[in-house]
Amino acid sequence: MSSKSVIPAPRAFETVERLRKNIERTIRGKTEAVDKVIICLLAGGHILIEDLPGLGKTTLAYCLARSIDCSFSRIQFTSDMLPSDIIGVSIYDEREREFTFKRGPIFANIVLADEINRTTPKTQSSLLEVMGRAKISVDGQTYTVPPPFMVIATQNPVDYEGTFPLPESQMDRFLMRMEMGYPDFKNELDILKDGHLHYDHLVATPVVSKNDIVELQTYVREVYVEDTVLEYIVKLVAATREKVEFRSGVSPRGTLSLKAAAQARALAQGRAFVIPDDVSLLVLPVFGHRLVLQKPMSDPMEERRSVEGLLQQIVEATPEPS
Repeated sequence: MSSKSVIPAPRAFETVERLRKNIERTIRGKTEAVDKVIICLLAGGHILIEDLPGLGKTTLAYCLARSIDCSFSRIQFTSDMLPSDIIGVSIYDEREREFTFKRGPIFANIVLADEINRTTPKTQSSLLEVMGRAKISVDGQTYTVPPPFMVIATQNPVDYEGTFPLPESQMDRFLMRMEMGYPDFKNELDILKDGHLHYDHLVATPVVSKNDIVELQTYVREVYVEDTVLEYIVKLVAATREKVEFRSGVSPRGTLSLKAAAQARALAQGRAFVIPDDVSLLVLPVFGHRLVLQKPMSDPMEERRSVEGLLQQIVEATPEPS
């Protein structure tokens, strides 16, 4: 599958469009947010949604799972939660005289990690292996999470009382970070007319199979990236390392993440090759959460805006390949 001609880009575009339109029947007026989640899914990554409560983060995750006919699990993180509450636990079976592993809620295709910063670092770190490898090691045994697998984590960027900020190693596991934002007047009026308060009341019909998603994820890795575009990605990364305002630049994992996200966006757009726009439009969501200011601010929202402003300067100052 080394030639770009073997990738059925038009069929991939039709599949993505069908998925996008189905989700947007419920998530109204949030095309950009829906696109980012789909891109993240196709790239085989995980996404962190930072926004205020009640803006549809849970509904978006649920609609995605239902639209691709996948299992969905919601984990409400709390300060007293243990790693075994997420991963599972081995229970001794007296009849069989052996330990049996009881799988935790992480064993689902789409996992909503709600308010992930409300649990302790020990519990947060239990997600590292499964997010990185889609595998879990318990008592010397390795268990694989069924594909496709995606963690959609949420946290409130304003309310930091009683929270445990995610360490950089955990943040780096997320392919992208985004926010939902408020709906506009017309879409909020439509939401009001629908009157659904809980995602359990929603009826989402599957329009894409999980096998379709796994197939698209395979194609994403084969989307062609020209050398000049690869050099463009490296120049953007190097600029973050040279920016004195940042404590440190983007890691090689971030470099690979931007490439994967750009390939996923290209395929979602119906192309078997990456163009510079695929890269530049994803710099903020892919790099924003991986960077910390040299002089941190007390207001997390203000710090996010500062980081994104600096990233925008880098994008504007780095010439795109022609």
